[in-house]
Amino acid sequence: MNCDDADVERFLKLFTFLPLDEIVVVKKLVDAQLNMAKTVLAYEATKIAHGVEAAQAAWHASAEAFHSRSVDSELFPSSDIPRNDVHNDISAIPRYRISKKDLEGGLLITSTCAKAGLTQSMSEAKRLIEQGGIYVGNRQVKTVNEKILVSDFEGTKELRIRKGKKKYLVIELGN
Repeated sequence: MNCDDADVERFLKLFTFLPLDEIVVVKKLVDAQLNMAKTVLAYEATKIAHGVEAAQAAWHASAEAFHSRSVDSELFPSSDIPRNDVHNDISAIPRYRISKKDLEGGLLITSTCAKAGLTQSMSEAKRLIEQGGIYVGNRQVKTVNEKILVSDFEGTKELRIRKGKKKYLVIELGN
């Protein structure tokens, strides 16, 4: 998804088994359709490397996490990328389970990020917070002393924490 726009056609030729006559249309794509081509590239390359199930799980998680649009049906018709709308399928996003008791005094976000594997260490979590790169829900974490509270769950059993623009973790609230 992060490849340069100018590389999409070449990468589709190199890293997928899509027919060349479908790939050449990339030259004419702009904006949302070019992003759709990048989505197909990511999906098809993942399918080759990890299999159809892994590619579909990654597509669903990515589409839900980043609120992506479905790929137009006339774009790359030989691709079996899911073309339906996403219905809150976040099953491929890593999860970390905590109990309500864990939240009684609040959980340090830095500690939770490190324990759950979102960051390599508490030091990395602190550095990312200082740089503005950790979010709890849609809220940017401002200080290293902030805690996850029951109120962050907003009445649900799941809470998303984001590292940077693309790495997510779902915190599940147990009993």
